Amino acid sequence: MPKKILVVDDKLEIRKLLKSYFTQEGFEVVTAADGQEALFVARHEKPDVILLDLMMPEMNGYDFLRTFSRESSTPVIVLTAKVEESDKVLGLELGADDYVVKPFSPRELAARVRAVLRRMEKAHKEAPQVLRAGEIMVDLQGHYTKVGEEIVDLTPTEFTLLATLMGAPGRVFSRLELLERLQGVAYEGYERTIDVHIRNLRAKIEPDPSQPRYIETVYGAGYRFALNSGQA
Repeated sequence: MPKKILVVDDKLEIRKLLKSYFTQEGFEVVTAADGQEALFVARHEKPDVILLDLMMPEMNGYDFLRTFSRESSTPVIVLTAKVEESDKVLGLELGADDYVVKPFSPRELAARVRAVLRRMEKAHKEAPQVLRAGEIMVDLQGHYTKVGEEIVDLTPTEFTLLATLMGAPGRVFSRLELLERLQGVAYEGYERTIDVHIRNLRAKIEPDPSQPRYIETVYGAGYRFALNSGQA
């Protein structure tokens, strides 16, 4: 059964281009012209990945992310003509898993899509395994996380980051290493997006994000999961 992609962009020519390209690549493609239509299509079509433009009428990409990330863990790749770092960071903070700056290469975009899908499939195929550290529990097969008795909603990217770090406590992962775990390939210039995902993750799992107990920053090197955090 082919994987399904939802393309959300207000420009008809981009929707047609991406639908044609990804259909030729073996995907099923559905489209929407704005965030409001995208919510309707996503809820009914259940896509495996969403390609999302940010600047659209009716409901823009930011508002779509604010709403959709609360009800689904479907990975989202942002397509944006905006190059300001603050715009990219906001998209990631709202739940996007990756971003591609316009104009983009359909071939590169397809590589990003396949990397996201491989990561999701790998997570679902892993043998039953539970990681525990302090108050944190990560169920790799069920693909959910608890802090104490509360289930914490993590994006697919945040979940993979946490599972990667918890799976090797004390090991320092560089930003490029983590990026490669997320995307299947490390793109130079994108590694700083890891900082945004780590900040979002800390806000969800740390008792005090300003003084992390679990995810430590190793300055000049990357990040590691603390050895003294009560790893089971």
